[in-house]
Amino acid sequence: MAEDLGTLLRELRDRAELTQEQLAERSGVSVRTIGRLESGGYTNHRTATVSLLADALGLDEAQRLRLAAVLSPSRGSRAARAAGGRDPSPAPRVDGAEGAGRGEPAPAPLAQSAVPDAYAEAVHELATEVQRRWRHEEAQRRVHDPFPLPLRWKPAPAELTDSAENIQRLGPGETARVMDLGGDLRSMAEVYQRIPSGRLVVLGRAGSGKSVLTIRLVLDLLKTRASHRRVPVIFSIGSWDCSTTALRDWLIARLLRDHPHLARRSSGGACLAAALLDADLVLPVLDGFDEIAEGLRRHALDALNASSLPLVLTSRREEYEQAVRDACTPLVWAGAIELTDLTLQDLADYLPRATRSHGDDACGGAEAGSSWDAVLTQLRRRRSTAHTHLATVLTTPLMVILARTLYSDTPGRNPAELLDSARFPSVKSLEEHLLAGFVPAVYRRRALERDAAGRGPRTVHTDPARAEGWLGHFAHHLVRPGRERQDLAWWQLGDSLSRPQRITAFALVTAMSVALADWLLGLLLTSLSVSEILLQGGLMGPAVGLGFGAVHAMTGGAGGGLEPARFRLSLRAARDGLGPRPLRTFCLRFGHGLIGGSVMGVGCAYGLTLERALVSGTSVTDPHVVQGTLINMVVLGLIFGSAAGVVLGLMSVLEAPVDVTAAATPVALLFQNRTTAWRQFLILAPALALVIALGGHLVVGALRTVMGPLHWGLQDSLFIGAVGGLGGTASYVLTFTAWGQWIVLARVWLPLAGRLPRDPAAFLDDAYHRGVLRQTGAVYQFRHLRLQHHLARTYGSRRRASSPAASAPRPGGSPSPGKQDGG
Repeated sequence: MAEDLGTLLRELRDRAELTQEQLAERSGVSVRTIGRLESGGYTNHRTATVSLLADALGLDEAQRLRLAAVLSPSRGSRAARAAGGRDPSPAPRVDGAEGAGRGEPAPAPLAQSAVPDAYAEAVHELATEVQRRWRHEEAQRRVHDPFPLPLRWKPAPAELTDSAENIQRLGPGETARVMDLGGDLRSMAEVYQRIPSGRLVVLGRAGSGKSVLTIRLVLDLLKTRASHRRVPVIFSIGSWDCSTTALRDWLIARLLRDHPHLARRSSGGACLAAALLDADLVLPVLDGFDEIAEGLRRHALDALNASSLPLVLTSRREEYEQAVRDACTPLVWAGAIELTDLTLQDLADYLPRATRSHGDDACGGAEAGSSWDAVLTQLRRRRSTAHTHLATVLTTPLMVILARTLYSDTPGRNPAELLDSARFPSVKSLEEHLLAGFVPAVYRRRALERDAAGRGPRTVHTDPARAEGWLGHFAHHLVRPGRERQDLAWWQLGDSLSRPQRITAFALVTAMSVALADWLLGLLLTSLSVSEILLQGGLMGPAVGLGFGAVHAMTGGAGGGLEPARFRLSLRAARDGLGPRPLRTFCLRFGHGLIGGSVMGVGCAYGLTLERALVSGTSVTDPHVVQGTLINMVVLGLIFGSAAGVVLGLMSVLEAPVDVTAAATPVALLFQNRTTAWRQFLILAPALALVIALGGHLVVGALRTVMGPLHWGLQDSLFIGAVGGLGGTASYVLTFTAWGQWIVLARVWLPLAGRLPRDPAAFLDDAYHRGVLRQTGAVYQFRHLRLQHHLARTYGSRRRASSPAASAPRPGGSPSPGKQDGG
């Protein structure tokens, strides 16, 4: 009978008089793996693992050949070379059976070859995009200028971490080994890979560097993709409402938002985002557990514990500790570390080197550096409470970066003023001073670079006071009663308007679109007088506008935050079947078109009745007029509704996911939506006009048998079809697409009200390049939550001071008291 690996390995270990624990200590292979190999439960053994065990057992040449002979024939000569010690380049230790070289058990990731072929391309595209995005973001945050601030950590308290047996995923009776999670920023990926469960919690104070740590972890893991198959993706978990959305659904939605190319369908019919997540090809890095609404954190932790996904979770310690107490359990299977404070030596190494010469400034580079040296010297002595307060403030990377921006990067500023105890009597006053000075410092006048095409910047220079006011509006916009958001999305800026204001804006835009279409086409296609055309458009537009406003009010279309389109229009989509599920999408679009088109048809019929009544001098309450109006409403409602439903439904076959090269940055997504909206208009307008004109004959012919004689002449059909196509499409694009609502609310309404800059997109992009904002996929976020809180409080205070009627605090009008100084 052929010898099996488990029996032979157990025999060789017994002959060497070693226990499983002793063999694991010698080889670096985990006890669990050795036990599974000996019991036959580990059939996917790797030659590198067997080679390590052979070395630890001290096998001679004959024993190595005997061991190689029991491996599967498919591994043939390579197995023999590995067991015989003659393979010049052994396979890397990648399957979780091997230790990390320090006696700890290694994680259990699979080799790159384990990625299913059906998903290999999508995984590669996702990894490439994630790496490109976070490299750029790390450079944008100047993490390496002049060098990364040192981040250190210690093991988290025992009550905030699971048992060692669970973290190492040991079976009953197996003994856990000491697991070293020590390291620094450069070795974060290696530290994570020492955790067999693949679950890690990173705790730290506000501003302690958790986000920078996650970026470095993601980039380092992507460098070693040959040793594992999961793509690490950062998710800002603060926006997750676990009471309404399951974790899997929320992760899929965020993948689709930030990586639109994952909307393509996989071979199984699901979108690639869902397929990759279900195939365990995505490693969620969940940043900001403390930013989840306070009442939801316990339930969020329960939901995370109900999942077996490997993941990384970051949080401030206090919020996570409270959630653990409420849930009576930490994150299961997870190791935990806690970031520690910066030291005075860290500051002495960093701040003088971070100071740049300011040219003709009176304080040159060396002198500015000396001023920091003088301050740091006094901090070491701690002769007063002012020294103690400043030393306490500068223990987090956030405050160090703010101090650097305010004093090292700004000409004429001397950090010695931070030791003025009369001006800064407390730690909080120092922190507020650094937060308040950040925006004015980065908005000093400077020459903005041209892009690769030689085009100048998209924005004009903004004085610090106006910039701070607009940034305060954005920060205040993110505050909601009982809930706070971090994601600053361009398609949600209109949310700062009340619902009635949004409905009014959409009704006005619809009225103008239909009226302009009627006036223009009336002059070209009818023989009516100018006064009749003006009257007709002036009545028809408001009638349709009121109808569209009612549709928005009833369907929630004015609720703000309409998601941007994640597709492009392409003939290739129809040819190759790249679009979404055809039947389901067609039915959905047909229903939307039927409602919107019917409302427009009814509005047009009422507008025509009013116009004819005013011209002829008849009363709208005349029974014949009322009957004719009702008939027109039914006929035009059916014509417009069926036409809009068919056209919108058929257009769905032209939708294809955006290219992977179209990175989901806020600016790129805005431009892509603008292009899609214009293409929709160019396709929908003539198609809708044609279908209304031709379909009207069919509808009128069918209704004649029921309603009696109906007139639908050629001239009428052309005119009504053209007005419906042009005015209806413009109304749809401007009020029922994310880009259209952006134009109406964020580019017109709010700037006219003085609440937003003239070009909000350019302002946000400029704020990002100045370092006030950061990018997280398709949205912006403030550089830190504490900066968002500060700007929101300042903006709210100014509004209350300038408006006596608003002196009373509104519910949710400012950040919750528990988070004002946290961040």
